[in-house]
Amino acid sequence: MSETVASQDRPTRLDRVLNWIERVGNKLPEPFILFALLTLLVGIVSTIMAAAGVTVSIPGEEEPTAVRGAFTGEGVEFLFTGLAANFIEFPPLQTVVTIMLGVGMAERTGLLAALIRLAFRRAPRWLLPYALGFIGVSGSIMADSAFIIIPPLAAMVFKAAGRHPVAGLIGGFAAAGAGYSTSVFVTSLDALFAGISNSVAQTLPEHGTTVTPVSNYYFNVVAAVALSLLAGFIIAKVVEPALQRGGFPRAEVETTDGDQLRADVTPGERRALVIAAGSLVVLVAAVLTLVLVPGSPLRNEAGGFLPESPLLDSVTTLVFLAFFVPGLAYGISVGAIRRSADVPRLMGKALMDLSGFIVLAFVLGQFIALFSWTNIGAWLAVTGANFLQSIGLTGFAAFLGFVVLASLLNLFIISGSSLWTLMAAVFVPMFVLLGFEPGFSQAAFRVGDSATQVMTPLNPYMIVLLTFVRRYQPSAGLGTVMAKMVPFVIPFWITWAVILSVFYFADIPLGPGMDIRVDR
Repeated sequence: MSETVASQDRPTRLDRVLNWIERVGNKLPEPFILFALLTLLVGIVSTIMAAAGVTVSIPGEEEPTAVRGAFTGEGVEFLFTGLAANFIEFPPLQTVVTIMLGVGMAERTGLLAALIRLAFRRAPRWLLPYALGFIGVSGSIMADSAFIIIPPLAAMVFKAAGRHPVAGLIGGFAAAGAGYSTSVFVTSLDALFAGISNSVAQTLPEHGTTVTPVSNYYFNVVAAVALSLLAGFIIAKVVEPALQRGGFPRAEVETTDGDQLRADVTPGERRALVIAAGSLVVLVAAVLTLVLVPGSPLRNEAGGFLPESPLLDSVTTLVFLAFFVPGLAYGISVGAIRRSADVPRLMGKALMDLSGFIVLAFVLGQFIALFSWTNIGAWLAVTGANFLQSIGLTGFAAFLGFVVLASLLNLFIISGSSLWTLMAAVFVPMFVLLGFEPGFSQAAFRVGDSATQVMTPLNPYMIVLLTFVRRYQPSAGLGTVMAKMVPFVIPFWITWAVILSVFYFADIPLGPGMDIRVDR
């Protein structure tokens, strides 16, 4: 019996720590209830502060701003008349739903799964871990589907190449989870984070540069490449040798969904991929023609694109088209789309996958709106900024502390949108007052948001991974998969923090139009 499996009979120190985290985390309510309670707390605290006459002096404003109470006549009017608007106008709701309609088309027709299988099959044996690292880290392009699709596909390709299939399972899950907040592609997560960042930052008169889905793109590309290589190295040099030394079984995977989990690409799928690629080329050519033509409506008043322009404001539309058009072409070619009614049907299935987020967006919208309206966010930001300045902690050390806090909270709040909504409400305005762009606070959050989520039992996809692992070792438990995630967590966190440091100290733009500091 391997050391990992044996550890289930005799809990190690790591197992005891993880068990404690599980017990504490299980006491937290579901995200919807959590933010409903936080909204109630904001209402109570704001009413008390309003009664006490608390005010805040916001930089750029001549008169002090009073904290307003939610349970006053004015507050009750705001809550009753703004309920629907707070939900519908919640910025991430608009961008995420739009982009996921396109991503859903590419996913439901089988385009994304076919691309993954093709990428795996073309990689030589020694390159497989690094190819898996890249695909896993960039897997957030498929949102949470990456946790379900990538690991079993990787296991079968590893098995076919004579490598340990469980190394593919573990590596695929770890790369997809620990690197979830970054990708070489623009994803719905970029739009989601940008919407939350803007909804909070705009509560200040001077809120810095508007965050777009590409505001962290340069940072994301560097991080994605570095983490992909690191993931491949850990899979090849740490995870797989440990599995071989421990005698972990190499049994065949028993799949139940042949279409999703086949490791090969059929001739029909290859033809469809070529057609999809051709449609993407035509789309890119059409957009470039529109953008480059003199007097293009996508240029700004100066005839350029930075720092702001209709082109950058159209990122949501462009990302939607980049998924929808190839997905449509692929679906027609392979027969997934046989009649016009299939198009809205497939897009509707994508919205069904978003039903949980849409419900959560209802309470998130209320929380953000009330937090802003009461001016508690502004009071916390100014108070926090003054405190950090008073102790001399205003530079990169403050951001490292912020990243550590995000990493710890990520053990308990797995939803990136929920965690960023909670933290952004306080830290984005605070860091803006200290002179940092909201886009930099968002980039720092990405570091802490991903690395630790692959080692917490509160991650529901850990159960999915355990199901796959048990096809090889029926006696495996959560401790088995958690222990195998640990080699990824610390190296990923350190590497990501180093990259953030380089961007900070070299004052490198994080993305198009997004610098580190406000008005540098």
